[in-house]
Amino acid sequence: MHIHIAELTAGLGKNLPFSFTTAAEKIDATADDYAFEGPIEVTGTVTNTGAGYRVEGVIRATKHFVCNRCLEECTEPQEHAFCETFRQGIIADDEDVNAFEGDDIELDELVRDTLLAAQPLSNICKPDCKGLCPVCGANLNHGDCGCNTFVPDPRLAALQEFMTKDND
Repeated sequence: MHIHIAELTAGLGKNLPFSFTTAAEKIDATADDYAFEGPIEVTGTVTNTGAGYRVEGVIRATKHFVCNRCLEECTEPQEHAFCETFRQGIIADDEDVNAFEGDDIELDELVRDTLLAAQPLSNICKPDCKGLCPVCGANLNHGDCGCNTFVPDPRLAALQEFMTKDND
């Protein structure tokens, strides 16, 4: 994904819209526990700020994964905004600016990093996912299975034993 900015060099504040479609494999945005299905759409604008070029826009993708709690397959549409500054030539290491050469700004790395950094550490289908029953393995999101899942506190085991002896 290249943005040709030659027409922006003459005018301060000038905008250039862009729109790209790519696949996750092309930009190396793949992982072991999820995948981006279909095209990844990138839209936005490049603005000549005088000191560089501000690239801002939105990435739209569809993520497919298996929920870590209930093991259901899920599909989730995602939308991630980005805004980065690019400058031609060599940039000092301490500046928060991206460097590029020539008249083309390359967006593959920016899109990949934005997508991957926005992913949560665990894949959960919904915030209140109940997961699986520890006894029978039923998906608790579909209803209660009726299993007795009471687990006594091991710190109170001696008290429970004392109460049992007292009743005998």
